[in-house]
Amino acid sequence: MSGHSKWATIKHKKGALDAKRGKLFAKLIRQVEVAAREGGGDVDANPTLRTMYQKARDASVPLDTIDRAVKRGTGELEGVNYEAVTYEGYAPHGVAVLAEVLTDNRNRTGSEIRSLFKKLGGSIAEPGSVAWQFERKGVVTLPGSVDEEAVMEAALDAGAEDLTDDGDAWRLTCAPTDLPEVRDALDAAGLAYESADVTMVPTTSVPLGGVEEAKAVLRVIDALEDHDDVGDVYANFDISDDVFASIAVDA
Repeated sequence: MSGHSKWATIKHKKGALDAKRGKLFAKLIRQVEVAAREGGGDVDANPTLRTMYQKARDASVPLDTIDRAVKRGTGELEGVNYEAVTYEGYAPHGVAVLAEVLTDNRNRTGSEIRSLFKKLGGSIAEPGSVAWQFERKGVVTLPGSVDEEAVMEAALDAGAEDLTDDGDAWRLTCAPTDLPEVRDALDAAGLAYESADVTMVPTTSVPLGGVEEAKAVLRVIDALEDHDDVGDVYANFDISDDVFASIAVDA
């Protein structure tokens, strides 16, 4: 898990580059629209929308753009009817992968995802054969410099379950529904965090001890994340610090 957590942090920091290309904006707007369609346009009554709304704001998506996405979701403005689909598969070396997709053409997207796995040495899996290896959690990443006791004191009553030292960062976990309250508690305490999101956390991990093994898996992850219809990708790999350091130089 630690390797995946570190890679997610690198991806988060690289988000600004994706935003310049417009791809990250488009994906976040789509997530906001679907959250509003499924749970209503009130961020206080729809925790999923609140999380997606804040995620878009963190990526500097303009407020009026987010508001229009909410209105498309609630039907106030005309929009595309996106379908949420989760694809399950395996990257090389037996690494389990989940790709959460929002698509307006399930057949097209499914074919493209299947082809991507095959091209990069992986394989698509039957529904349910991979998902059991993950559990949905709220995850907050904080700088390694923050005080452990201060974080727990602020977040415990808000629903925080665990605080893990990932070396150069802290990883705070909670139930998905408690993430908004945990985030508010950290804000109230003046504790800065790098990211806060609902994610799928692997219950077991596959260690990748070599640079080439790790690169083979990350090629699959990167390709999936680069697909226009893919919103989030989760995997259960664990890369050692030494191997990760070699890869991160090129990231």
